[in-house]
Amino acid sequence: MARVISIINQKGGVGKTTTAVNLAAYLAAYGYKVLLIDIDPQGNASSGLGVNYQNLEKGLYDVLMVDEMTFQDILLKTKIENLHLAPANLDLAGANVELVNVNRREFRLSDNLRSILNDYDYILIDNPPSLGVLTINGMVAADELLIPVQCEYYALEGLSQLLHTINLVQNNLKPNLNILGAVLTMYDGRNRLSEAVFNELYQYFPRRIFRSVIPRSITLAEAPSYGQTILEYDPDSRGARAYERLAREIILSGNNN
Repeated sequence: MARVISIINQKGGVGKTTTAVNLAAYLAAYGYKVLLIDIDPQGNASSGLGVNYQNLEKGLYDVLMVDEMTFQDILLKTKIENLHLAPANLDLAGANVELVNVNRREFRLSDNLRSILNDYDYILIDNPPSLGVLTINGMVAADELLIPVQCEYYALEGLSQLLHTINLVQNNLKPNLNILGAVLTMYDGRNRLSEAVFNELYQYFPRRIFRSVIPRSITLAEAPSYGQTILEYDPDSRGARAYERLAREIILSGNNN
């Protein structure tokens, strides 16, 4: 059965989608069957894998809102072997409002995932930069949460709110939801602030910070504009090596459980 990891941070610009796309690519490169679910209406994970989500006739919105639609109806193969995508589509932007009156609204993603859990080794969920009903769906559907944190002072603001929301989900919707850990992104070793953020983060996630640190990197920023992962765009770059190490850490964390 797939290991379902939701990548979450309600603050935008922290490298959440970059982490989702590149982690998925490296897990697939290691030979695992991987599905990346784009539940963010901005569709950045979809476009980062070379999919023009604005032209799709059906996507994740249809799975969440149309009872007879299943994941099998929307899954796309990517250019990377072993990696499939459940893309966002334009209608997903309205789902936060439309789901309000839907039965089991927090479980729509989880309920639909059951039919494909045995088809993959890893299912990664890229969530919106918010704590709305789509993100709650992304948490309830997951086994574990991965939290990217940018190495900037303001990135730490909001972590208390995020952890409070996670606690509410654990207490009321998904008791066995675990925090896999935090991963530092956009790290600049020359910057004292990056080190200060690293130290303060331990107060939030003692013993749950990944050793792999994602550097600030031009190639990581450029790759999505070509519809490519860093594995395809510049596999010898520092950013690529960092995500390869992160993938290994996550694989090992599963083996140790």
